[in-house]
Amino acid sequence: MEELHLAHMLRHRADKYGQREAFRYKQEGIYKDISWLTFKEQAEKLSCFLLSKGINKQDNIGIYSPNCPQWTISDLAILSCRAVVVPVYATATLAQLKYIVEETEMKVLFVGDDEHLEVASQLLDDDNALKLIVTYNCSSHNDKRVIRFDNVVGESYENTWHEKLETCLNCAQADDIATIIYTSGTTGEPKGAMLDHNNFLASFKAHSERLSLGENDVSLCFLPLSHIFERAWTFFLLYSGGVNVYNPNPKKVIEELPIVKPTVLCVVPRFFEKTYDGIIGTSEKWSKLQKNIFDWALSVGHEYINYQKEGTTAPFKLRLKRTIADKLVFKKVRKVFGGNIKYMPCSGAGMSSEHRRFFHALGIFVNYGYGATETLATVSCMRHDKYDFEYTGDIMPGVDVKISDNNMILVKGETVFKGYYKKPKQTAKVLKDGWYHTGDQGKLIEGGKLLMTERIKDIIKTSTGKYVSPQKIELLLSQSEMIEQMCVIGDNRQYLTALIVPSFERIVKHLPCQGKEVSKYADMVTHDQIIEQFQKTIKETLCELPSHEQVAKFALLHEPFTIENEMLTSSMKVRRKQVTSAYEEVIEELY
Repeated sequence: MEELHLAHMLRHRADKYGQREAFRYKQEGIYKDISWLTFKEQAEKLSCFLLSKGINKQDNIGIYSPNCPQWTISDLAILSCRAVVVPVYATATLAQLKYIVEETEMKVLFVGDDEHLEVASQLLDDDNALKLIVTYNCSSHNDKRVIRFDNVVGESYENTWHEKLETCLNCAQADDIATIIYTSGTTGEPKGAMLDHNNFLASFKAHSERLSLGENDVSLCFLPLSHIFERAWTFFLLYSGGVNVYNPNPKKVIEELPIVKPTVLCVVPRFFEKTYDGIIGTSEKWSKLQKNIFDWALSVGHEYINYQKEGTTAPFKLRLKRTIADKLVFKKVRKVFGGNIKYMPCSGAGMSSEHRRFFHALGIFVNYGYGATETLATVSCMRHDKYDFEYTGDIMPGVDVKISDNNMILVKGETVFKGYYKKPKQTAKVLKDGWYHTGDQGKLIEGGKLLMTERIKDIIKTSTGKYVSPQKIELLLSQSEMIEQMCVIGDNRQYLTALIVPSFERIVKHLPCQGKEVSKYADMVTHDQIIEQFQKTIKETLCELPSHEQVAKFALLHEPFTIENEMLTSSMKVRRKQVTSAYEEVIEELY
């Protein structure tokens, strides 16, 4: 059977690998595995169950759960029925879930745990198409409309349903819609991006030409599967025969890395920012000798990558020093990541070139790139043989990119989505003659390199008529160990201001030994000496920028931006609209 469909791909790999491990997951503190054969058998039983419940071609079925093997098993089972998977972020509120359920007329919803079931069960009423919930890790439930996943895959199904499943697979087409992914977005109403099976298969082909991934690779799945980045990566990993290890709690990823020892790992820039702060913070506690060795090794690493990035061989003396630095320092640092990392795809937000250089100097290849849900993630990423830290990677094979008159990045190719679900007007605004208008500003560099500079909607125009990129300023300031998060304000204002969440653990050392006692975060953000320290940091960091790009005033916040308070998207980008709304009074005081 030709692989026109993700379900075809699953069966081919299952037939090829049989009892070989496909998934790994943690249960009661112990990692257990699921074979390719079990994966296929459970997916087929789940498909038969859905068909027996009247699921038809292109019906919409949701998954509302943290990462777990059942997530991917359900994903492939739904696709095998030629139905459409609608992921919902595990952090979604009742209102967000309700919007997606109602717009897609969702018939079945898979949920993760009791907390998700409590939210989802409120939508089981006569006014919705939703009539059935399948639970993964939930307590027993008396409602007949709620059924356990284990019970479904533990059943035997009549040959009639298996035959109907075979018919579905034989008739499956590459242009079947595979998924509708609702972009959490930094502004505006959620939109469901429709991606078909050909989008995914074209993506696999492009990534196979650019990345080295195979049967011996292990990936730790900790970014949400409801986001295109981790989901597309999971499919590509299965396509390549690798092992996926599920981690439902992103906050514990650092604890799991040395246990899982992955070879590859999808991350967002925030992951590296936090890790960088941790490494630098730890180094400050070392003895003078240890610190000198670390600094020497880092300088050797920086010198070495200047050759590596050009695809040339470093001089023998430098290679020797690099080997010594690796034994003394770099290997110890890489153990934090498990010790086996080949590279880490990274996207979702801006990442400073300084942070990229730092990790590359340590021997950790950060495969930084640019993409969007509408382009099935990757548009560009760093090559392994020759790359540049100043850009957002090289254009992917099979993807066309051009820059519009207003410097917007336009993308065309087989990975570009089919439009927004039930939103023809919004689709027409961004899809023109096959070109997807990303809304992101950028530049094309000779040799096929792309530089993504700013989200056009985020560009600030001050009341004096000056245009400012807030992301540029935020990236510069985020390199300070004092700053955890920030949001630059200034649209239609006379000058720029910033809302800053300090890195409270790091600023403790800056507190005075005498004077006002500080024991709470709320006290820290009003402490005179802390405010003075931030004023100095901001002035020094932005000193080379023109006056209209200077932050004139700022406010320190004692509560972080989080997904839960809806000030961060699930890919950890700041939702400017929500932040400015929540802190309207604070902002007004700055003006």
